[in-house]
Amino acid sequence: MTESLTAFELLLQIDQRCRLLAADLPSQPTRQDGWSGIGFRLGEHWYVAPMGEVSEILHEPRLTHLPGVKPWVKGVANLRGRLLPMMDLCGFFGHELSPLRKQRRVLVVEHEDVFAGLLVDEVSGLQHFEQDNFEPLPVGERQGAKAEFVHGHFRRERDWRVFSPFALARSPGFMNVAVL
Repeated sequence: MTESLTAFELLLQIDQRCRLLAADLPSQPTRQDGWSGIGFRLGEHWYVAPMGEVSEILHEPRLTHLPGVKPWVKGVANLRGRLLPMMDLCGFFGHELSPLRKQRRVLVVEHEDVFAGLLVDEVSGLQHFEQDNFEPLPVGERQGAKAEFVHGHFRRERDWRVFSPFALARSPGFMNVAVL
């Protein structure tokens, strides 16, 4: 006579069998010294933003232009019923955006009271680095428009500068969008 098992009891039996079979497998070392971020391009330079500082990546949305703002403020977009101010990150730093509109993307940043879209030339997806490969910026490179937002870099096939959207969101220059 076969005893009828409940679904939960059946799952427990399967779990126990899997654990017994897995006991003979070699253990793999866990890798905890990695760093991940969202890779993107501004002009000729590649950057990576920490994972927790980009809440979403979008295609360039339809915009409503705003009067009386600086030229790098492209307008506002409707993102699921919420107004998303769109900022041209290249323009903010005094560069031209790529003419290839198809590659452009928007990095959505939500930090404290700031909710903004950062228009970039291209996004290259999730990038993974060994934490040991991080190098702080040399003293000579700690000047210029991007210096307060770039904390160092990782080297691989190219130089990936670590860019902090949260630092940008706290910057008075970024928050001052009105033309006086």
